[in-house]
Amino acid sequence: MMKQAGFFDVEERLARLSGLGDQLEAFSRTVNFAVFRPELEKALAYSDGSKGRRPPFDPVLMFKILVIQTLNNLSDERTEYLINDCLSFMRFLGLGLSDRVPDAKTVWLFRERLTQAGAIEGLFNRFDTTLRNAGYLPMSGQILGATLVAAPKQRNTNAEKADLRAGRIPENWQDKPAKLSHKDRHARWTLKFTKAKRQDDGTMPLSDLAIPFFGYKSHVSIDRKYRLIRKWKTTDAAASDGARLREGLLDKANTASSVWADTAYRSKANEDFMEKQGFVSKVHRKKPHLKPMPLHIQRSNAGKSVIRSRVEHVFADQKSQMGLFVRTVGITRATMRIGLANIVYNMRRFLFLEGISANA
Repeated sequence: MMKQAGFFDVEERLARLSGLGDQLEAFSRTVNFAVFRPELEKALAYSDGSKGRRPPFDPVLMFKILVIQTLNNLSDERTEYLINDCLSFMRFLGLGLSDRVPDAKTVWLFRERLTQAGAIEGLFNRFDTTLRNAGYLPMSGQILGATLVAAPKQRNTNAEKADLRAGRIPENWQDKPAKLSHKDRHARWTLKFTKAKRQDDGTMPLSDLAIPFFGYKSHVSIDRKYRLIRKWKTTDAAASDGARLREGLLDKANTASSVWADTAYRSKANEDFMEKQGFVSKVHRKKPHLKPMPLHIQRSNAGKSVIRSRVEHVFADQKSQMGLFVRTVGITRATMRIGLANIVYNMRRFLFLEGISANA
């Protein structure tokens, strides 16, 4: 017969989790989640009594659930199960064994209300202020980059695809709200190019591989010194990287003016824009058409690559550690998903930086 778990048994298990390195406990120690409360309450309009009664769960607790989801790439149903199951999750949320846990529908409704209120940018900026107040100012210039984020593939006819590209709702979807709610009208197909690998016989293919890809694109600007995300934007996967540079992706608050990026960002429009805004371009130069790359440009690009490659570490962290993937429909929800991943990346990076300063 199993012994009933007592208070001291739970405490002992939690102490053991701490000893094994509970990441969520480190989050609780380092991140002041209360700073998000004003933004959450404004977005959810809880302060206005005419909008309805107060919710059954504290908004900061609910936001921490979104952090758990993002860290572990969990569905709403899996989140509900694991909060009930995991002591480390309960401790992070401040819940006891006898406390009520939000169900999957409550989590979905909370995230949906934040999404429709467009709250993610304010939440991101709120934490960016925390980082600046802790001394992590944007310094040493900035690095721009973009990565593709997969979304569930759509099975559409050629006529439906043509309508979507033209910004129209296909005629046979208009009177079917259930079908419309499951169709992603914003995600797009693009080609993802990967370097060709040497074949078994030792020969190299003449061209790189082009793999069809469906989903969205995450654009970010990180500061060179601390590698924290400072500016970001979400688009469909087919949007060009370069044009985003002129759409608020550059951080004017950075203490240095240099901007690193790959050749996708090299254009006359971008160079002129940066010069007018007081930025110094360190963007990779393109190879001349049908001519070999001059040696001095090769060397210059190689030097820039050492710095520019740091932005790839951000995307690798989000995809390998958080399993970044859009499982929702539409760009508004995709923006929420990617924005949460950016906040959580900055939280993880903040933990790392604070660990360095604590041990210095």
